[in-house]
Amino acid sequence: MQSFASKYLRNKTPALPAHHGLFEQLGLLALAAAALMLSGVAAAQGQSSPWQQGAFVYTADEHGSSISAIDLAGGHVSTVPISISPHNVQITADGKRLLAVGEPAADGHGHAHGGNAHGANDARGRLLILDTTGLGAKPATEIVVGDHPAHVIPDPRSERAFVTNAGDNTVSVVDLAAGTLIATIGTGRYPHGLRMSPNGREVYVANVQDGTVSVIDADGFTELARIPVGTTPVQVGFTPDGTKVYVSLRDENRVAVIDTASRSLVGTIEVGRNPIQVYATPDGRFVYVANQGTDAEPADTVSVIDVSSGMLVDTIRTGMGAHGVVVSSDGAWAFVTNIVEGTVSAIDAATGEVVTNFSVGRGPNGITYRPPQE
Repeated sequence: MQSFASKYLRNKTPALPAHHGLFEQLGLLALAAAALMLSGVAAAQGQSSPWQQGAFVYTADEHGSSISAIDLAGGHVSTVPISISPHNVQITADGKRLLAVGEPAADGHGHAHGGNAHGANDARGRLLILDTTGLGAKPATEIVVGDHPAHVIPDPRSERAFVTNAGDNTVSVVDLAAGTLIATIGTGRYPHGLRMSPNGREVYVANVQDGTVSVIDADGFTELARIPVGTTPVQVGFTPDGTKVYVSLRDENRVAVIDTASRSLVGTIEVGRNPIQVYATPDGRFVYVANQGTDAEPADTVSVIDVSSGMLVDTIRTGMGAHGVVVSSDGAWAFVTNIVEGTVSAIDAATGEVVTNFSVGRGPNGITYRPPQE
């Protein structure tokens, strides 16, 4: 992931000689800091970086009942209030719609909003469909799904969405164009994170309370298999070739590895404390794992796994409560939500360094990346 030179400079920077005066030492440190900053800015302005017109990062600000949009062209952040407390967001493949799931947001009196969604008058979970061309300016389509929705993904054609309902052990399937619920699929207990296979045929779902991963037929809307993986699986992530799935095991401080051909567990890898989200790089070489820790003792690291060796090759310090992670489509950057600090850390993949932290809404959980649009 990193050159030996960059790794050496990051971890083995020699101490300044004792004969340097204080001001000379401070001057050298300032020059070094400036050099690092300039190198980060230079990388950020490169043609292959996400810092260009049209690239965005979106976060689900669960504690603030909002969505934050980071315009990577200039680093501007817009935070828009919505009618739910979103736990997760996901961009559609065509980049035109942003999907958000959560429970109706409570007002100052503890009452849930969202009672007028398609005639509903209960506090069940919601899927919001937002237009990315006018986020906050245009009304969102609001669809009632199951109890306590956790995550959402679209299919590769941007036609359907799959939503995990942790409270009733199901996955809802929604027709995005019609804005209607078209199927409900049973899973293991407390389904949480989910991802679709690169070929669009299957959906893997992490079932927190029974230590399994459900395999769902994305077209037939049925559960095909249930794979035991370990304690408290929270999220899954495919390698780009679809041959492996990585599963965060929150209470084991490990990541499980599934072979998709045999649908079986083939190993586990130790990572940081209480891992939550996982995401593979587009070239399939590495997997990033955000380690949140606990409420009492939040963690602030991202573990980097080498796919070929199955080894942990780096640990990157971000912000407190590292939760969500996504990698840009060119693989140059990783973005991590820090739920305690209310920030997003931008990691330069070439150096493993955090280049900047964006302030977003309160309690950012899920995160998604939209590449520049043609």
